[in-house]
Amino acid sequence: MGSKIYVGGLPYSATESQLNDLFAVHGAVESARVITDKFTGQSRGFGFVEMATAEEAKAAIAALHGTQMDGRTLTVNEAKPQEPRTGGGGGGRFGGGGGGRSGGRDRF
Repeated sequence: MGSKIYVGGLPYSATESQLNDLFAVHGAVESARVITDKFTGQSRGFGFVEMATAEEAKAAIAALHGTQMDGRTLTVNEAKPQEPRTGGGGGGRFGGGGGGRSGGRDRF
């Protein structure tokens, strides 16, 4: 398994093939992926590239971070492992609000 690189600031028109070509100049690309919205299929403006070695990944990061692609500045750095998502927000489904029809039961 190679070294994974995060690429942010991608133009929404960028393809995986273009991403692969951009990084191939700096070494062997094992995979290139543009992240898309799962509902619309549209690019989310970032992706990941996996280089064969850590040295090639470092060279690509050094060469490409801050460069432009179709007028957008790229953020290129080492990908960090995704943090596990927590349940989030503590629910709040039943708390507060209430209101509505109060006292309806004891009226005859």
